[in-house]
Amino acid sequence: MQREANEVSNILWRERQLLELLVFKLEEEQLVLAAGRTRWLPYATREVETVLGEIKRLELDRAVHVDALARVLDTGSSPTLRELTDHAPAPWDRIFAEHRRALLELAQEIDGVARSNRDLLTRGQQATREALASIGEIELDVYTPSGTAQADRGAAFRIIDEAM
Repeated sequence: MQREANEVSNILWRERQLLELLVFKLEEEQLVLAAGRTRWLPYATREVETVLGEIKRLELDRAVHVDALARVLDTGSSPTLRELTDHAPAPWDRIFAEHRRALLELAQEIDGVARSNRDLLTRGQQATREALASIGEIELDVYTPSGTAQADRGAAFRIIDEAM
């Protein structure tokens, strides 16, 4: 029992560290968004996705070790961390309870930062649309095929659209 519980606890520590890293990466992404430095957004997003990939791999490892511990504790397959806490003897019950508490706090923090990042992205997209719409209203002098100047209200928008 000791070995299985120790394995699960070690994995939970690693998961907590990865979730802390995820919070950091999400906050980095938030700083990039808030600063309007969208040039770096793909890099920040890629780092978030890398950490998420590591968390997914660790979750598979955790599931294997939790099932092994569940067999020893006779709790049934795929128990929750709360169920492990309820069935584990001391001191593992307190250790698993602490892991659970920390993981729940991290999940709430991640949810808050991710929600804030989505809001920043939405506001940024809206500002971009509004800026592009105002550019479309700018009147530019353009030249006709015959070489005469002619005012055109949508020329700026078409030039940007073609460049994109």
